[in-house]
Amino acid sequence: MKPTFFTIFATMLSVVSALPVEQVAELDVRQTRANADDLKDGKCAGNVFVFARGSTEIGNMGTICGPQTCSALKLRLSGDVICQGVGDRDGYAADLASNFLPKNTNSGAINGAVKLINQAASQCPGSNILLAGYSQGSAVMDNAIQALSANVKSQVKGVVMFGFTRNAQDNGGVPGFPADRTKVFCATGDLVCFNTLTITPAHLTYGVNAPEAASFLAGAAGQ
Repeated sequence: MKPTFFTIFATMLSVVSALPVEQVAELDVRQTRANADDLKDGKCAGNVFVFARGSTEIGNMGTICGPQTCSALKLRLSGDVICQGVGDRDGYAADLASNFLPKNTNSGAINGAVKLINQAASQCPGSNILLAGYSQGSAVMDNAIQALSANVKSQVKGVVMFGFTRNAQDNGGVPGFPADRTKVFCATGDLVCFNTLTITPAHLTYGVNAPEAASFLAGAAGQ
């Protein structure tokens, strides 16, 4: 039996409350990096990173693994990357209830991500597009990639999913997208990777995977 909306919400609160004090303090510090709007600000670089955060996360990049992956990419690519989050203004509110929909997110969120990816392709036609999503954001990216035109999809060089909520349903990948350009991180004990919506402490650990994710994305882009 799937947990209720309120069970998930209460579980998430209890998990965050149980974090060590120093880890909570780290979350507070990272809030300053919870937004990235380089693409919307008209910037381009050799690589464009678009990220969708998890449910209830702040800003458009969240705090669990979005800012960390952006920073790791900047180090790995010597700064030749811009970062853009999919946020409320794009139609993705990162609400809890949308996790229960058939696509594990809503159409507004998917359309918002598609719009940003299309903007990256048109605004920066010579750039590599790199995508990632965490938790509900992984469902957003999974569905958005499937909705892209063939031309835009070919510009997407690498995709990373953290705590992939559609991991079981989509057999560990994105339907219609090359497996060798996709990497899924599912922490031991993270039950959302097994077709449940039960949140455990493991679901909050993906910041540690940022360097490996950045290396994979850079490699997929041939760099």
